[in-house]
Amino acid sequence: MRSSNPVFSRRGFSRDNGYAGFNAQPQAGGAAAVGTQTNPPNPYAGAGQQAPTNPYANNPYAQQGLQGAPPQTPVTTGRMTMDDVVMRTATTLGVLVVTAALAWALLPVDDANISRSIGIAIGAGLVAMILGFVQAFKRKASPPLILTYAALEGVFLGVVSSVVDNRIASGAAMQAVLGTMAVFLGVLVAYKAGWIRVNRRFYGFVMAAALGFILLMAVNLLFAVFGGGDGLGFRSGGLGIMFGIIGILLGACFLALDFKQVEDGIAYGAPREEAWLAAFGLTMTLVWIYMEFLRLIAILQGND
Repeated sequence: MRSSNPVFSRRGFSRDNGYAGFNAQPQAGGAAAVGTQTNPPNPYAGAGQQAPTNPYANNPYAQQGLQGAPPQTPVTTGRMTMDDVVMRTATTLGVLVVTAALAWALLPVDDANISRSIGIAIGAGLVAMILGFVQAFKRKASPPLILTYAALEGVFLGVVSSVVDNRIASGAAMQAVLGTMAVFLGVLVAYKAGWIRVNRRFYGFVMAAALGFILLMAVNLLFAVFGGGDGLGFRSGGLGIMFGIIGILLGACFLALDFKQVEDGIAYGAPREEAWLAAFGLTMTLVWIYMEFLRLIAILQGND
């Protein structure tokens, strides 16, 4: 299975190589050979399908004979754990929040400075996007690259949030933060409770919906750039509100896919450095949700 986030489509996070995929089945035989590890049972695997190879089977930190479950001994030192994911995600988001706060404070958006501040924000956003694509296609996680991405993304978000909060909708930034936190906690609870089942059908629906959403927004942007105004109106008025809600719902679905990838990574004994990729993917999803909330609040309050 390929995740909603491009960072999870690299080696180790795709169906093609068997890791964290829905085709995984336990390998034949009982205990694993020395230095190998069998895949955990997968309720989504079809009958008669050949079990793919776990790319982390040769991980020297993977304890043999555990059917893919993380060992409960100090042997887990080199394997990704939930604590690793939480710490890396907190670090990445912390860098983003700090740079966003600095950009808010140091890049004013009054009439005399707004053009310069927005120019810096757009430049930072473009570089962050490029770094994001570079990391997405790298075979290994690069913590400096990920943290640089987070810092530049923070500059972009800080200025955009300041513009919306100070010139369009007072208090929008805090409302967007609270909304993002609520969605994250809600999806986490629903996922852990089993109310959301991430299977092939769920994945296919989310990816099809996301592709359609992104294409529509791209067309709307082109019409806005070359035709002026609000383009096709997908980001203003009633249509803007509807598409803002759809964007938030898609972000929530992305979170469920990310949680599934993290869960499978831990179960398959992924190396500890994979936690940085998990943090990168979660950060991208949370930025998506925050931006959709910010746009939605700006439309709602701007219409008052």
